[in-house]
Amino acid sequence: MKLLIIYTYPNHTSLNYAFLQSVIKGGRENSSIKELQILDLYEEGFDPLLEFNEQKRRRDMHTDTTLEKYREQLLWADKLVFIYPIWWGRPPAMLLGYIDRLFASNFAYRDKKGLFPEGLLKGKSVVCVSTMKGPAHYPFLWLNNAHKILMKRALFRFVGIKKVKFFEFGHMESPKGNQKKKLQRVYHYFRKIES
Repeated sequence: MKLLIIYTYPNHTSLNYAFLQSVIKGGRENSSIKELQILDLYEEGFDPLLEFNEQKRRRDMHTDTTLEKYREQLLWADKLVFIYPIWWGRPPAMLLGYIDRLFASNFAYRDKKGLFPEGLLKGKSVVCVSTMKGPAHYPFLWLNNAHKILMKRALFRFVGIKKVKFFEFGHMESPKGNQKKKLQRVYHYFRKIES
C-alpha cells in the first residue's frame, strides 16, 4: 500500500503536527505500507487560488502544468490521509483550495450521460484526521455533520472513492481533551491498517 499524507496546518509545534507524526510513525511500522509520501501544503507554499482567464480556462485545469506533481501524487497513492483542523465548521481554505485545483474534471471525474459523473479515482481510500477547539459532537448537533457530508459525499464519492474513515477530535485545546490518548489511537490505527 502507498500512503499520501496531505498535511494542512501552518505550525510545526502544534497538535496537528503531532497527529502527522503519529500517522508517520504508525505507517512506517506497518509492513503493509510499502511507501509513504508527505505533502505539507503550507511548507510547500501551495497556491490554493483558482485563476480563470483567457489563457487559463476551467475546462483545462486537468492539464495545468503547475499541478502535474500533485496529480502524480494522487494517482500514485492507494490511500490518502488528510490531516487538518476544523475552522468555522469546515477544513481550512488552504485544503479547500487544494481540492478545488486538483479534483478537476477529466482528472478526478469525467462527465457522462446521466445524473452522476464517472469517478476516476476509484479503488483509493481516504482517512481524515481533524481537530477542533469545540466539543466533539458540535458538528453533528449544530452543523448537521456538514464537514463529513462535504468531504465524504460531495467530494470523495463524486470522484469514485467509497471507503472513507474519519477521526474527528474535539476539545483539543482543553487540558481534558485526552490528546495523548487520541494520538495513540491514530498511531495504532496506522500501525495495523491493511488497506
